[in-house]
Amino acid sequence: MLCRTANDLYWVSRSIERAENTARLIDVTLRISMLPERLDRGKAEAAPWRRALDALGLAEQFPELHGNISADNVLRHMLLSPDNPSSIYSCFRDARENARAQRVAITSEMYEDLNTSWLDFRTRAWPALRADGISNVVEWVKSRSASFRGVTLGTLGRGEGYHFLTLGAFIERADWTVRLLDVIGSEDDLAASGEARDAVEYFQWSALLQSLSAFEMYRRLYRESVTPVGVAELMLLRGENPRSLLTCLDTLHRVLRRLSGGEALEVERLAGALWARSRYARIDELVADGLEPYLQDTMGRLGALGNAIHAQFMVPTLWRDGEPPPQLQWQRMG
Repeated sequence: MLCRTANDLYWVSRSIERAENTARLIDVTLRISMLPERLDRGKAEAAPWRRALDALGLAEQFPELHGNISADNVLRHMLLSPDNPSSIYSCFRDARENARAQRVAITSEMYEDLNTSWLDFRTRAWPALRADGISNVVEWVKSRSASFRGVTLGTLGRGEGYHFLTLGAFIERADWTVRLLDVIGSEDDLAASGEARDAVEYFQWSALLQSLSAFEMYRRLYRESVTPVGVAELMLLRGENPRSLLTCLDTLHRVLRRLSGGEALEVERLAGALWARSRYARIDELVADGLEPYLQDTMGRLGALGNAIHAQFMVPTLWRDGEPPPQLQWQRMG
């Protein structure tokens, strides 16, 4: 497969997954913003919308570029800003443009699904979104992401194109699993008892589960009150959870092993090391050693894995003399 084709397909699915996870971040932040404010520890000293920006690494620069941190300003930035590569507007736009460039590599149903999402969303203005209700917009984005995922599973052959789409979706999902946990979690939350210390904390962790469509799953697996340690384990180490870090890493390792064709590639080794680190981890040990360093290290390793995937499969080994390489999509969005 051509490097450009692999790159475009990879970013089609990564963009759609990013749109969905941005919607889930908005969802959990909306839920938390309705709770009484807590000003007694760690990240809770900041307003919920600042914590959402902090999870994206934007909290410090946002006021200089977009004004004060308020619900309306942050929502407009996350939903409609064409200059924000993680905004839902940008994600739908980029997914559709990459798909249009590779229409021969995907099915017509896949392209029509992406085109419908983009044409519908690009006409929406902020007053209309606000009037319709942000929660309804969030659910619409999640449904459009699920629609594309279903069309892909139902119509695309299981060749290299399908594998690159899978890589993009699951490396993006793995990164966001860690980021969404960081929106709520702090070292003090994960006390030795693992119990939520009051009603506000309980509802914060419950809100995270609900935003990830995992509340019922938690109840089935744990059959106990929602606890910070239980939520962290479900999001990081439980293979039953389709959005857990372990599930994402297992999928990435299997796909990369298939794409390597039996060769001993560094990118497969990196994915395997990450998977083994999660597969044999224990939540009590992670909490005892400090969950925050684990989360930060994991994000760094995922970034390295993403760079290795790009270098292995999406950069030609030799450019024609005098021709500079094209601007790469990961540099703009990553």
